[in-house]
Amino acid sequence: MKPAITDYPEHYRNYVNLVPEGNIIEILESQLHDTKNLLADIKKEQADFRYAEGKWSVLEVVGHVMDTERIMNYRILRMARGDQTPLAGYDDEKYVEESNFSSRTIADLLAEWTVVRAATVALLKGLPEGAWMKTGFANNGEFTVNSIAYIIAGHERHHVGLLKSRYMLG
Repeated sequence: MKPAITDYPEHYRNYVNLVPEGNIIEILESQLHDTKNLLADIKKEQADFRYAEGKWSVLEVVGHVMDTERIMNYRILRMARGDQTPLAGYDDEKYVEESNFSSRTIADLLAEWTVVRAATVALLKGLPEGAWMKTGFANNGEFTVNSIAYIIAGHERHHVGLLKSRYMLG
């Protein structure tokens, strides 16, 4: 069930709103398949494309989405296990800057993302029912576990939308 707007900070509302109604685990499982189909056959020059000065390349966008999913999984794990320790935010620009995404191939990044998404799905499938509504604090905001699952899906949808509209893919 989609999270209530009180289940996460307002900053994430656009991501959650991008996620269709349905079973979030099934959505996450099918979503990566669609994204892989969009990106699997792009050429090196497309993978390196930046739509403006200072913007990320397609490779960096894929790496950013993957990094964010890993961080969100960590938050889910901590919160689902009842850990109330406030968790720090992260600087996504710095993460991309410190990565080597641009030196990798799209096939390599998509293979890694497949493993990351499989871990996301496995984590969510293994949660006891009561864990979905547990709360915790991250990046100076309060979240439910459920809301983070939707944020993962919406964050990917947001960036896929940008890949289609600004990077002219698909």
